[in-house]
Amino acid sequence: MPEPRTLEAIRIDHPAPPHVPKDRLVDLSWAMGSIPNDLVDPYEPFGWLSGPEIPPLLYNPMPPGGLGAAIGSDPRGTWIVPHYDDINRVYSDNDFFSNKGTAEFQALIGETFPSIPLAIDPPDHHKYRAFLMPWFAPSRLNKMDAQIRGLVNEMLDVFADKGEVDIAWDFGRVYPVRIFMGLMGFPPAMFEQFLEWEWNILHSGSLESMQAALRGVLGFLRGFIAEKEKQPDENLTSYIVHGQIEGRPLTADEKIGTVWFLWLGGLDTVAATISQMFRRMALQPEIQRRLRGHPELINTAVEEFLRTQPILSSARRAKKDFEWHGVPIKAGDSFQCLNPAGNFDPAHFANPREFDPARKPNRHFTFVAGIHLCLGAPLARRELRILLEEWFRRIPEFRVKPGADTTVYPGLLSIRNLPLVWDAG
Repeated sequence: MPEPRTLEAIRIDHPAPPHVPKDRLVDLSWAMGSIPNDLVDPYEPFGWLSGPEIPPLLYNPMPPGGLGAAIGSDPRGTWIVPHYDDINRVYSDNDFFSNKGTAEFQALIGETFPSIPLAIDPPDHHKYRAFLMPWFAPSRLNKMDAQIRGLVNEMLDVFADKGEVDIAWDFGRVYPVRIFMGLMGFPPAMFEQFLEWEWNILHSGSLESMQAALRGVLGFLRGFIAEKEKQPDENLTSYIVHGQIEGRPLTADEKIGTVWFLWLGGLDTVAATISQMFRRMALQPEIQRRLRGHPELINTAVEEFLRTQPILSSARRAKKDFEWHGVPIKAGDSFQCLNPAGNFDPAHFANPREFDPARKPNRHFTFVAGIHLCLGAPLARRELRILLEEWFRRIPEFRVKPGADTTVYPGLLSIRNLPLVWDAG
């Protein structure tokens, strides 16, 4: 559908649960990252949804059945939350909102183990997060700096003097995944297979492809866990396999649930962020010029890239009946927090559509919020910071290769190919 600009343009007449007011029924499928555009700011079409005239709760009905229902989504539809303060409540109010069942694709092949810690609610969530957090603490990540910087320069060595690289395919999809695979101790030879499985699970839209990929990756991960049980090493998978929670070893379901979730979360998100980050700098070169001249802004610029590139809109489920903003909510209702609106809410961000590399504070929702704040966020920030530091040190001002397609999916699908060029030497 064309990009709408008013609430009337997206209102629809569609079957919905009886407690949902008819004036809240909208079609927001176009705002979920599945429709590409070629704007310098690809998230601009959604910004008006955070405006004061937009009701705090909208409802996007869905046809019954389908893949969404199979992986825990409400087949009736979902409440859409577009405003910053309300998004913050959904992410933070654990008495009313649950993460149970979120992104549990494994249910498509009959698996019943939970994705840990993402789909675990308090109070159990804390023990799993506390178990994993030492691996993402600053003291441990500081020890990875040299490794990360070395990898960036190893990859830059391949193309720095050539004056060209496909930043999405040859760099963005490779760099963070190599770091993640090293952290977990996965064999490098599995790189392409991992990305194929992950693409089929998250992006194919084919139940048959998803199921085949799920069987493949879970079969591999269970075999890898068994291998580490016999031959422990110093990597994160082995730590999980041989670790203890509350003084006891992890169960088989806890081991696969934790390793599986880390695998799912470690392959796609930073890659999408890198591709969109370099696209924005190529199309808006004043950003790269300012960062080259003021490298002290790189840390805050990373946060601004993250704010302006909210690649996921996370879901929750109501735990009980209650009333919110004058609207009845029923236990089990699904909620989708529209981060591409919340991250540009003018009530919280001055000139929200402006890219400001010095913006402070910058409390965006790209890594979600509350207790389910992305576990890997500290590592992702470090990867982006080190990449920019080394890139600007070695690569001159760059631009999109003439004739290249610059369309982008404003979400996790992002960019498959984006050739950049510069004047080498």
